[in-house]
Amino acid sequence: MAVTMTQVAKAAGVSVSTVSHVINGTRPVAEVTRRQVLDAMDRLGFTHQPVARSLAAGNTTTIGVAIPLSGNPFHQELFAGIEGEARRQRFSVFVSDTSDEPEREREVIANLIAHHVRGVLVSPTAGWARGASRVVRDHQLPCVLVDRLQHQPIDQVGVENERATAMLVEHLVVKGHRRIACISGRDGLSTTDERVSGYRAALRSAGLPIDDRLVVGGDSTDSGGRRAMRALLALEDAPTAVFVGNDSMSLGVLRALREAGRVVPRDIALVCFDDPPWGDLATPGLTAIAQPTFAMGARAVQLLARRIADPDATPQTLRLRGEVTHRSSCGCRPTP
Repeated sequence: MAVTMTQVAKAAGVSVSTVSHVINGTRPVAEVTRRQVLDAMDRLGFTHQPVARSLAAGNTTTIGVAIPLSGNPFHQELFAGIEGEARRQRFSVFVSDTSDEPEREREVIANLIAHHVRGVLVSPTAGWARGASRVVRDHQLPCVLVDRLQHQPIDQVGVENERATAMLVEHLVVKGHRRIACISGRDGLSTTDERVSGYRAALRSAGLPIDDRLVVGGDSTDSGGRRAMRALLALEDAPTAVFVGNDSMSLGVLRALREAGRVVPRDIALVCFDDPPWGDLATPGLTAIAQPTFAMGARAVQLLARRIADPDATPQTLRLRGEVTHRSSCGCRPTP
């Protein structure tokens, strides 16, 4: 089986985007780091079809990937799915880190276009519609959005955020909780909006009041989750349970609860969107929605291959189902 950039990155102890920069020369890389990457490529027997070689032949088979790669396990797994399916489809992959910043995203897309990629996969930032989206449209570049879906006539694939969130919140209601908080992700992202919508829908379905004080933004980060949980604990009528919008924020939530001397689930129940690699190692284990992240990446490549082959095809939006992983942070006994 062919060695992937994901495997090289793991062996070298660097990010996938660093491996891409070494291979494609798109950004300066420290000599020590560059040597680590090249040594890992040699050890693993990695081979790469450079963009320049395809261009020289007049037939590039390279696709671009523009996603945040700042160590978030979700995006690492997403890229693994993208790269695996791309190799099966005989595409080379040119990956760039958007850092989840709209201006950087626009620059990344422009750079990928300059390298004559056949199409791009994008996990859009909050500023996508006002920036990079226009660049893609102006250049008529085949594009598929991944994870963060938009109200646009464009190919895209993501998870059923609203229904999956509602399932978790409904479970907390069944466990007897009536004051359930929501720590939401970064403003402007469709995933954030859909998960908050699912939270509210579950409360309405249960006949529970919606208290806006219990919905606190956590900016999709560890530190943001910590701040949000502290704010919730400071309420006079603090929640007895909390839904957290992603795994990074869950780490911050757990830190804040430990600092406050609160024990999960005895003092407060906790559920999370995203099943992190450490979810079963936490004490107690984290009840979470496990996203089909690898499959999401693979399906995105399939959609892009279809779009490249047939530019006039009707755009498709695919929603994959997440699965609840029951452990004990919600107050249940963990599933065997």
